[in-house]
Amino acid sequence: MTTTYAALLRGINVGGNNKVPMAELRSVLTGLGYENVRTLLQSGNAVFAAPDHRDPGRLAAEVEQALAEWFGFPVAVVVRTAGELRAAVEANPFPDPAAEPAKHTVTFLAGRADPEQLDAVDPALYAPDEYRLADGGRELYAYFPNGQGRSRLAPFLDKRKLGVEATTRNWSTVTKLLALVES
Repeated sequence: MTTTYAALLRGINVGGNNKVPMAELRSVLTGLGYENVRTLLQSGNAVFAAPDHRDPGRLAAEVEQALAEWFGFPVAVVVRTAGELRAAVEANPFPDPAAEPAKHTVTFLAGRADPEQLDAVDPALYAPDEYRLADGGRELYAYFPNGQGRSRLAPFLDKRKLGVEATTRNWSTVTKLLALVES
């Protein structure tokens, strides 16, 4: 029996840095013994099946090591099972993110966010942008009514501020990734 996973790579193919061609990413994942490997977009979204149910954190570490060996630079990876990704989509606290998918994001965290870091943040400092941490503390949802480009909140959604490795996807990408893991 196999379990389907989504791997989200952080900080690749941005501004000509940390280039990870999707064909090579598929080769790396296939070389690890994963099956039915597929990628979405050029921003580091992959879906694969692995035998039995494996811990997503251990899978992320395995993928990170293989990518560092293959490409010669570190790449942070967050892994979710298909069920965890479905739960993240269903838990979005904002009304109708599909109406403005580019203005809604999900930041996937490798572990739980540091509650002290979040408690120290005054949400009024980021208005009109808003964010909400999921109940489990491993996804942070954000809404950028004026877009992410000039947002003061967007830079907050990283490891330095959250206390854990993080990678962000817009709502459109998240729902496309869910469709891919469920196909």
